[in-house]
Amino acid sequence: MQGYYNIITKIKEQLQSDAFVNTVTRGSINEVDLDKQTIYPLSHIMVTNGTYNGNIWTFSMSVICMDLVDVSKDKSDNEEDVLNTQLAVANRLLEVLDRGSLYTEKYQLTGSPSVEPFTDRFENKVAGWSVSFDINIQNTMTIC
Repeated sequence: MQGYYNIITKIKEQLQSDAFVNTVTRGSINEVDLDKQTIYPLSHIMVTNGTYNGNIWTFSMSVICMDLVDVSKDKSDNEEDVLNTQLAVANRLLEVLDRGSLYTEKYQLTGSPSVEPFTDRFENKVAGWSVSFDINIQNTMTIC
């Protein structure tokens, strides 16, 4: 069975192909790389749960889409621009899972995804969205 590897790879490839993503990471929330040398915008993939349903596996996932907020000398910032572009990243991922190429490859969104904005979750001045969703994939394990 390669289902877990495949879903991580497919989500990562989709995010890497997005014009508003420079770095894609995977792991727990504690593993989000926020060092100054990180090349933003950053998307971070987390698998939070898996459910066996016979010939289908359902994976619950969260993807954090974020970018640095730039503050100018006059104290204005681009936080709204960051929130807008990173929501577009999340939206494109959901569309590809809901009715695009990943859907036709049998990586299919199920249920209603939720998105939550953040502006001060991490040490650096970053903003973005955390999107949570469930994906159904085929269980290719044989009983032999």
